[in-house]
Amino acid sequence: MRMSVATVPTLPRANRTIGAILMDAGLLSAEDAEQILRLQRQNNLRFGEAAIRLGLLTEADIQYALARQFDYAYLRMSEHKAVSEEVIAAYQPFSATVERLRAVRSQLMLRWFDKAEHRQTMAIVGPSRNDGRSYLAANLAVVFAQLGERTLLIDADMRQPRQHELFMLQNKVGLSTLLAHRSREEAIVRITDLVGLSVLPAGPVPPNPSELLNRPAFDELISHVRSSYDVVLIDTPSLSSGEDAAMIAVRTGAVLAVARTKQTRVAAFDDMVVGLTNAGVAVVGTVLNDVPLKKPAK
Repeated sequence: MRMSVATVPTLPRANRTIGAILMDAGLLSAEDAEQILRLQRQNNLRFGEAAIRLGLLTEADIQYALARQFDYAYLRMSEHKAVSEEVIAAYQPFSATVERLRAVRSQLMLRWFDKAEHRQTMAIVGPSRNDGRSYLAANLAVVFAQLGERTLLIDADMRQPRQHELFMLQNKVGLSTLLAHRSREEAIVRITDLVGLSVLPAGPVPPNPSELLNRPAFDELISHVRSSYDVVLIDTPSLSSGEDAAMIAVRTGAVLAVARTKQTRVAAFDDMVVGLTNAGVAVVGTVLNDVPLKKPAK
């Protein structure tokens, strides 16, 4: 969707050289590093410039190392993927799509998120299935974590959960087992490759998701995570699936409303926004997925 020599690092990440970072990542051998350093000294070049001139590294490799230097964690594409390629913010943080996600993040930071005011929770809602709620929630969670915010993504879609697939997690425990008192906080998983990000998967699909959400345990969970995280994003079922999303929205107090081109009916979207507003929920913003590309002017 559009929207080897082993070393043990002892210095803070920001003080480590690009070469050391790339060697630790297995992208550069000690011999190649020496070759780059020689050319760097001979021609008064930057390390990255010398490496690219020698054909030993790519621009993407240099960007990866720079991001690691400044604690801007993202992942490199490889055969063994830590998360799904749909989580584009984890793999292509400098792309135009992720730049738009960062613009959404900035607006949400300005309009809603404020720990001093106890505004840390937000639900991602949409009126119909396949409108891109899970995709948006996952990618926004990554860009918030990249900003340095302690971020928790909760998959509260206990009807058709997706976040465990996007982050390649087990789904034996999660929100459903936590609300049923069959598990505790160990259901929350830290995504070690993306510093600052944790995910609470939905858990096994229960026969009574609405009833579970109405239990005091859900309010207790929201209260607890407000004190533990800077940003809590909650992925919800579509409104067409039942009242789960509306119940969650009232608990969180704020929503980001999602629609998708050629998928979401305008009337259904308007009814959703009006209904949530009348229930006292702050509709902080809206996102339209799959915006058609503009044709170049003739």
